[in-house]
Amino acid sequence: MVLSSLPTRMAAIVLGAGLVACASMANGTAPAKVSDGVLVGPNGMTLYTFDRDSSGSGKSVCNGQCATAWPPLMAQGSASNSGDWTVVTRDDGAKQWAYKGKPLYYWVKDTKPGDKTGDNVNNVWRLARP
Repeated sequence: MVLSSLPTRMAAIVLGAGLVACASMANGTAPAKVSDGVLVGPNGMTLYTFDRDSSGSGKSVCNGQCATAWPPLMAQGSASNSGDWTVVTRDDGAKQWAYKGKPLYYWVKDTKPGDKTGDNVNNVWRLARP
């Protein structure tokens, strides 16, 4: 894999996942599902939480370079809270999905569905569990 194409590939994956997630919430379904005991995005990629995000704060503290390595599970601007799923607003004004108040992220080093290489990175990233 060429490293220079990695950010572009992840951006495409995240954008696609966000569009699918938005469409699914319009139909009353969750923006992610459970696979092998963890939450995964519509693209099947593992989702993570960040210990530095305060549960229920309505915001993400992973922005800029952090969000390049940990792309958020994006939500459409018209997405709305439903059950355990809430929408948080990022520093740039974009919307992101949160589960039980914790914003959700992908990990850029996970390359295929089922990868869970981001668990416990820097002792602050955790697998998102239902």
